[in-house]
Amino acid sequence: MEALIPVINKLQDVFNTVGADIIQLPQIAVVGTQSSGKSSVLESLVGKDMLPRGTGVVTRRPLILQLVHVDPGDGRKMRDENGVEGDEWGKFLHTKNKIYPDFSEIRQEIENETERISGINKGISDEPIHLKIFSPNVVNLTLVDLPGITKVPVGDQPQDIEVQIRELILKHISNPNSIILAVTAANTDMATSEALKVAREVDPDGRRTLAVVTKLDLMDAGTDAMDVLLGRVIPVKLGLIGVVNRSQLDINNKKSVSDAIRDEDAFLQKKYPSLANRNGTKYLARTLNRLLMHHIRDCLPELKTRINVLAAQYQSLLSSYGQPVEDQNATLLQLITKFAAEYCHTIEGTAKYIETAELCGGARICYIFHETFGRTLESVDPLGGLNTIDILTAIRNATGPRPSLFVPEVSFELLVKKQVKRLEEPSLRCVELVHEELQRIIQHCSNYSTQELLRFPKLHDAIVEVVTSLLRKRLPITNEMVHNLVAIELAYVNTKHPDFADACGVMNNNIEESRRNRMRELPAAVPRDKPPGAGTQGDQEGTGNWRGMLKKGDEGANGSGPASPHKGLAVNLLDVPVPVARKLSSREQRDCEVIERLIKSYFLIVRKNIQDSVPKAVMHFLVNHVKDSLQSELVGQLYKSGLLNDLLTESEDMAQRRKEAADMLEALQKASQVIAEIRETHLW
Repeated sequence: MEALIPVINKLQDVFNTVGADIIQLPQIAVVGTQSSGKSSVLESLVGKDMLPRGTGVVTRRPLILQLVHVDPGDGRKMRDENGVEGDEWGKFLHTKNKIYPDFSEIRQEIENETERISGINKGISDEPIHLKIFSPNVVNLTLVDLPGITKVPVGDQPQDIEVQIRELILKHISNPNSIILAVTAANTDMATSEALKVAREVDPDGRRTLAVVTKLDLMDAGTDAMDVLLGRVIPVKLGLIGVVNRSQLDINNKKSVSDAIRDEDAFLQKKYPSLANRNGTKYLARTLNRLLMHHIRDCLPELKTRINVLAAQYQSLLSSYGQPVEDQNATLLQLITKFAAEYCHTIEGTAKYIETAELCGGARICYIFHETFGRTLESVDPLGGLNTIDILTAIRNATGPRPSLFVPEVSFELLVKKQVKRLEEPSLRCVELVHEELQRIIQHCSNYSTQELLRFPKLHDAIVEVVTSLLRKRLPITNEMVHNLVAIELAYVNTKHPDFADACGVMNNNIEESRRNRMRELPAAVPRDKPPGAGTQGDQEGTGNWRGMLKKGDEGANGSGPASPHKGLAVNLLDVPVPVARKLSSREQRDCEVIERLIKSYFLIVRKNIQDSVPKAVMHFLVNHVKDSLQSELVGQLYKSGLLNDLLTESEDMAQRRKEAADMLEALQKASQVIAEIRETHLW
């Protein structure tokens, strides 16, 4: 199982090649406050002075430190291959294959790389530095050194330095595949440990937290860390391990890490003899190695699943980017044909990508025809905009200077045409709505159906322009046809229409029945062969005949009638009488009812015709014509040798995205092979 950690290191190398952190690999995140001894703990695990030191925030970028144990034989072979002198050396990811046998150079490179990204103003960056240490004196580990927790900005540190560091730490320790190494100084109160506090935020049960107590030799006289090390103060499930660091004086005096570890063993044997074998740097290294191996074993099944899922996703993404164009003629024709087919399929409802959020394509056109347009026509009142006075005025104007015995047909035609004309506006609006939907289908096909068009933005724009131009050309033709449909209805009022004749017959029967009823109600002295309104003095003086009108005019002239509110004024025969609200005579009421019923009956017939013929006209002149001619229009406008290079020019970032997706897919496939090797060697 020892070989599991090198496997994770190999996976880390695979994903480092593509600069991606989409896979959260098992690792140990080191958390602690400034001056808690965090750097000294890491240097003790490495056995070398290699980390920058100073005041304030020194670690300003995460340092991913991979410790690789090399056997003496393998070490000699690697030294010969790389031309390195010595048993230990380091390599940075950002310097490629450069070897650092001198650990002081490693420290200097960390400082330089930190300032290159984070600047010199003590700012924080979440871009990690990757460092590998090869040595026969280390155990296989992957550690992440994070900036020390601070509260108050010092010097030229940013005012929000605490927030920056906290967010950076949480980003790394929130990884469920990480082990949290919480470092706390023994000469501080464990109950106020910032490292343990932030660890509990993401690991409340403490299942992946290991506490390290540093500076055991700096506790106040008469005190010890026995209760802390036994877990009586703050219990931690993975345990607490005490270590002794080098003091600043030791560092200034160039005391080696190996000498410091030897002195640490002596201190623990003297001060904590019963706990000496479960504390110290060597025990910490073995414990971390063991915990990391078990953690890797537990994480591998989920890691394998995650890698397979991502590999499938990137395979699909790479397929959507397409292959580099080799045959321009075939590629252009293929894209044009596919777009035209998808456009037609969207109208017909057979598209591969079905919209679920809203109606689209043919379904929306159907909704426009039968819901929007249909309801709009049904809401048009057959008698809307007409009142009784309008009808009476039309009847009188149609009779001319002679009084009429019957309702003139001219008045009916005049009024019914006015009402039928009101159907033209909603009909043209129906054409407009369908045209807008056909325009929307272009975007729908671009977004969902033919994503490879996004590779060629100029071709995409050209296709949109051709389809838009085709729709624009068909719009006035369709509008003209719809206008003609209404004009046809206005051109000839067919009073012999079967439905209209039936309605008139029923209406005449009703009118005749009403006349007979009124005749029965007349007094017995009135001869029944005289028509109503002509047999009494009151009727003779009514407004239904010329004598009554003259009488009313005389009354108006005398100031007693409604024609003139002023007395003593002469009648001006050139004045046009203004209709006023008054009680209608029985004949006027009957004439108005006849006209209203005729208008309503004929209007409903015409509305039914328009409701049926307009969708048919729109389908024929607009929708079907676009479907049938789209392919030939696109080919005729775009399939030209002089346009091929320009139209098939990929977007600037498409080649880069294709390369990144291919690299990531290759990395995921390599990672999958690495995990497969683990199963074959029974390490898992």
